[in-house]
Amino acid sequence: MVANPFIPQNLVGRRAELNQICHILKSDGDLLLAGVPGSGRRTLLRHAAQTVKARVIEIDCLRATDSSRFLQLLAEGIISEFQSPSELALIQRWSIAQPIILEQLSGGQARLIWHSTPRDEWALFQSLLSLPQALAEWLNCRVVLAFMNFPHIRSWDRTEKWQRYLRQEIQQQTRVSYTLIATFADSWVQHSNMQVIVLGPLKNDDLQPWIVSALAAEGLQFVPETDALQLFLEYVQGHLGDAIALARRLWLDQRALLCAEAVGSQESASKNHSPPSLLFPHHVHRSALALIEDLSSTFESLILLLPPSQVRVLESLALDPTDSPHSREYIQKHRLSRGGGLQGALASLQQKGLVYGPEYHYRITLPLLAFWLRHQIA
Repeated sequence: MVANPFIPQNLVGRRAELNQICHILKSDGDLLLAGVPGSGRRTLLRHAAQTVKARVIEIDCLRATDSSRFLQLLAEGIISEFQSPSELALIQRWSIAQPIILEQLSGGQARLIWHSTPRDEWALFQSLLSLPQALAEWLNCRVVLAFMNFPHIRSWDRTEKWQRYLRQEIQQQTRVSYTLIATFADSWVQHSNMQVIVLGPLKNDDLQPWIVSALAAEGLQFVPETDALQLFLEYVQGHLGDAIALARRLWLDQRALLCAEAVGSQESASKNHSPPSLLFPHHVHRSALALIEDLSSTFESLILLLPPSQVRVLESLALDPTDSPHSREYIQKHRLSRGGGLQGALASLQQKGLVYGPEYHYRITLPLLAFWLRHQIA
């Protein structure tokens, strides 16, 4: 697989949100960072932690299929961040009083292990959650414990016992800032001391300088006298993940075109000695079509998992974006269900991260999905 040179090395926009998160972390605060997949939540948190010189322990709850796997991921996250000899010595000292063993592997690697039954997992959970606080105190540093895809815990923690304990620790630990990364803010967060930061689409003024610079670094340039750049921005609509994907596809398509043109030629194809490849609107459109074709199986699988009422709402918003999906005219035009059925479909799509709420005019959060739906329906 060809590496993606369009993964941003620096933060794209989000300066106001970065300042907010830095302030929260500096003041021992906890936060929920909400936004749709591809909005840059994890990247933003990492930049904020780097700015305030905090250590980050990341746990992807989507990979935790049960409580045992969750404990393994928590232990791996801790060791991944604290692995210098002096830090491992502190963990070794801590483990003496715990039902947990620090195992030193060949090559200098280490891992936390335990021998227990499922009945012992609760005590292990409490012990592991105390370790970041202990390390922060010993090392005189701030630690950020970041739970990606946090709501997925509910898939196995059905009684919410583990979630309740996490909420308790969020309030008590003084050197650890808890960050929950999710698509939306649960109701319990609104009644807690956690601060909520919601990431919407990027503004074109933030996205444009990055994409122009990133493409230029790979020898590509939008033709100024055309609508190529504007067309690119319209396709991605402020979604950084889709912008990265479309930029990469443009780059690959142009590389393939240059290779085809160079067949039989003895001239060097080095970009250091070649003028920039010019991108016209038809290049952008052709690459966007090729990209949604590549993604079609993913989109089809996603649509198959949704109830028909939600699929109908998505198709309507893709074809006809609106600020008022509840209006009588819109419901009649697209033959949508009335009353609670429509409201329930919209709420469920917002929770799944597929549709923005009224603050962003109810549009589909994934622009390429919207483009694919329009292409399928047309």
